[in-house]
Amino acid sequence: MPFIDPTTLLLASVIIFCGALTQSLIGFGLAVVASPLLYIVDPQLVPVPVIVMGFAISLMTLFRERNHLEFNGLQYALLGRIPGGFLGASLLLLAPQPILGLAIAAIVLTAVLLSIFKLSAPVNRITLFIAGIVSGIFGNIAAIGGPPMAILLAGKDASQFRAALSAFFIFSSMIALAILAIVGLVQVKHIWLSLMLLPSVLAGYIIAGRIVGKVDKNKTRKATLILCTLSALILTLKSLNQI
Repeated sequence: MPFIDPTTLLLASVIIFCGALTQSLIGFGLAVVASPLLYIVDPQLVPVPVIVMGFAISLMTLFRERNHLEFNGLQYALLGRIPGGFLGASLLLLAPQPILGLAIAAIVLTAVLLSIFKLSAPVNRITLFIAGIVSGIFGNIAAIGGPPMAILLAGKDASQFRAALSAFFIFSSMIALAILAIVGLVQVKHIWLSLMLLPSVLAGYIIAGRIVGKVDKNKTRKATLILCTLSALILTLKSLNQI
């Protein structure tokens, strides 16, 4: 394809594979791992293709965890995704590339800190709506809409957590893509890029299913957080250098 060279596509495929593998093993990671690295490789890969990849991995995860799904209250978070999504899309339209790079790095570092400190918050209509707004802003800038929702869903067991978060991502991804399409940020090239990267998501999901019992999830989680921190710092330095 003329809009991406083979070397960049190969590198992007490896990054997406690692993100999908990580998310399938520990419950998060595709966007947090992939977004900063992909933005360094080629900014056009963020956010639309990453959102599509997140939709795909969430769909597969929900199918696996479908018996544990409890959708109570998630509709309020999805409503919050709409104004949050438009705010995020506005920043994409107005902010120059280096500022977007800094924003993505900041979102990744925020996700890392929330994962480390494991904050909690009361779950009600208001907090779900607010989490949805923040998720919409983060999601439409960097395809990373999970951290705000993860705080509210932290009290659920692992299977319920993965099922609820996956269900939220499926619907919120559709909302995000619709908003981005409305403001003109979804192009044909993004669809082609997404289709070319989908096999990497599937490969990561399948391989994770075969090694999940042999991997130390705590060590994998720590390594993922270190990788995310390093990639966010590299993106920060690159963006600052371009200002």
